[in-house]
Amino acid sequence: MITADYCPTSPDTGRLQRAIAAEYERLALTPDDEFHFHTGYDYAIERLRYDPAELDQLPDENVRRFAGLGNPHRAGTYNPGETVLDVGCGAGMDLLVAAMRVGPRGRVIGVDATPAMLDIARQGAYETGMLPRVDLRVGRFEKLPVRDVSADVVISNGVLNLCADKPAALRELRRVLKPGGRLYLADAMIMGSFKPAELADPKLWAS
Repeated sequence: MITADYCPTSPDTGRLQRAIAAEYERLALTPDDEFHFHTGYDYAIERLRYDPAELDQLPDENVRRFAGLGNPHRAGTYNPGETVLDVGCGAGMDLLVAAMRVGPRGRVIGVDATPAMLDIARQGAYETGMLPRVDLRVGRFEKLPVRDVSADVVISNGVLNLCADKPAALRELRRVLKPGGRLYLADAMIMGSFKPAELADPKLWAS
């Protein structure tokens, strides 16, 4: 069971959220800058085993800004016509892969806290002709702008670890998934305890 003891909330969550948003806005605006995390096409193909045949169908601007920690698409399959929710969709690489897989009768909802990233995801959906099946919304993991029991599949790639209130995020996953729905999650977990000063340090959260 996950409790708040294992997912402590910072006393200044807003400050942490602003620091994280600033880092990913920088990625959206200047993807060729140096970052503490890996990004881009070669990383996705060589380290995370994405299918190059799929990524080659996507606009370069979406793939360049990819910064996930794994490959959630390897966790399971998608069925044509399903509704997929991508939490923390960023510039949309995973979102567009899911949109290709569910086909024209499917729907993919992308939620992200960085409007600059959503703009790039929207442009990529337009360029690939998938905009009619893509719905992009500003929001956070802890309070998703998505109605109850509406997603067949939820995907998320390297975002849950950035949430200060993980129990709230997990409750949201349960709320939005349909009965029998699937969660394809790729993320990082650090085992151990942290000092209060470390938990309140926005630089550590953003890194």
